[in-house]
Amino acid sequence: MLNNIEADFPPHVPRPADAPTALDGLRVVDFTHFIAGPFATMMLADMGADVIKIEAPGRGDDFRQYPPVHSDLGQGAPFLWSNRNKRSIAIDLKTPEGLDVARELIASADVVVENFSTGVMERFGLDYATCKADNPRLVYCSVSAYGRTGAFADRLGFDPIAQAESGFVSMNGYSDREGVRALSPVMDISTAMMACNAILGALLAREKSGKGQAVEIALFDNAVLMTGYAPMQYLFSGADPQRHGNTSPDTCPSGVFKAKDKSFYINSGNNGIFQRLMTQVIGRPELAADPNYATGDLRRARRDELFEILGNAFAEHPWSHWQGLMRAAGIPSGELRSVGDAIRSPEARESRIVSRIPHPKVGWVPNIASPIRYSDTPMVDPTPAPAVGEHTLEVLRDVLGYDDDKVEGLRRAGGLGKGQRELSKESAS
Repeated sequence: MLNNIEADFPPHVPRPADAPTALDGLRVVDFTHFIAGPFATMMLADMGADVIKIEAPGRGDDFRQYPPVHSDLGQGAPFLWSNRNKRSIAIDLKTPEGLDVARELIASADVVVENFSTGVMERFGLDYATCKADNPRLVYCSVSAYGRTGAFADRLGFDPIAQAESGFVSMNGYSDREGVRALSPVMDISTAMMACNAILGALLAREKSGKGQAVEIALFDNAVLMTGYAPMQYLFSGADPQRHGNTSPDTCPSGVFKAKDKSFYINSGNNGIFQRLMTQVIGRPELAADPNYATGDLRRARRDELFEILGNAFAEHPWSHWQGLMRAAGIPSGELRSVGDAIRSPEARESRIVSRIPHPKVGWVPNIASPIRYSDTPMVDPTPAPAVGEHTLEVLRDVLGYDDDKVEGLRRAGGLGKGQRELSKESAS
């Protein structure tokens, strides 16, 4: 595992040592699991917030076991991808002692993020109304499937279900078969982005008002948004979007074409792009001037004949020939790549999207960088996703001020888990 990677991806380049971070001094208590919640808190951690991930002793976040699992790390690639720059504390929320620790952490926090099923935080006594009483400046973000109130608050939700129920699946694929889901968890990732934006907005509002607030993001609501402008088109026309495969219902010629050696995508988003494609790329100025192709509507009506003309032309030369012409002509285009090809591409290398970061147990692990680039407050240097409870003692001591005796008492009471009832002062040091 991880073989042949060291030669392909460079070490991470550290940020300037004296540069501040955007969220320096901000504390986030993270009760999230799987993707949408953890990815949101990871973005806050990337910006410099101290994110303390609350996990169940022993097993931790179930997402740790999504494959492929690194045998030495005991956690999978998906977990590493979504939990860097965090500290993990393992406490048993089913014990009074564990809940006391959680309450103390929340009282010291700027932000709480949770994505439990509806009602769980209330049963723990960690709901917003309760937490707000002790910490009125708290920003409390709940990520749910269908909202925390109303007829569907009890429903569980995962990314593929949101894709299906939002209409997203119905839009994707080919017209002669059922719609298809996106393999990438696009609803989880976009929900995480929405949650992060909402939290940052609430923190900005707090600077003005001095008060925190509750923030809520529902996976389903976000999934409807992720269908793009299709709902608005439906409201105008009364027609549901149809599946167009790799072509576009809105622009033409847009879609996949095949050069002599590989496939690529063109997006002809306006008349100017079409005209440059015809004149500067395939050398057919008469097609650019043809009134039958003068508008997008006319071109869409003649999609098949246009695709045949272009397909015949592109088949004559390899992609390297067409790539240079299209770049010079300002034609939005790109080759169809596998994930492996994409992360090894010149574009990815240029932006150092993938790098290697040190790991105390296995030497190094890969890291997929955040796309955010700040000029004055660069993102923090990435640290690997933590082991379950890796920072429990550190957080108890440094954040909550527990001494060895108090840590020992907490452990003996079972607040750190049933298998953690013994702790000598030597092991606690």
